[in-house]
Amino acid sequence: MATITNNAIAKAGNGLGTRTRIINLAKSNMTQAELDAAILYLAQGETSGTDDAHTIAGVSVLTESGVFTTGVTDAVQVAIQGTGVCTVGSNFGVGSTGVTASLLAEFNQ
Repeated sequence: MATITNNAIAKAGNGLGTRTRIINLAKSNMTQAELDAAILYLAQGETSGTDDAHTIAGVSVLTESGVFTTGVTDAVQVAIQGTGVCTVGSNFGVGSTGVTASLLAEFNQ
């Protein structure tokens, strides 16, 4: 059996970057255009201090196949990085009418 020989402790933290958030984008039968618009909005931002620009670190579809199918898929998860503000809610972003964004997790150093 291994022994711990240092003073390591488990605590909340982040080795992913300054600040990483996992955002869920949801809409019944989301189209590729709606997904693209929501992701572009996350990347470009809109109003400083309300919806700041973020780096897209990853996009994942938690379905059995792991594949986004336009007009069929209902939820997509996006990992964003940046220290700015991300205001989530319904009708998220420009051109994403009906897409709801919610915060699933936040890793902040």
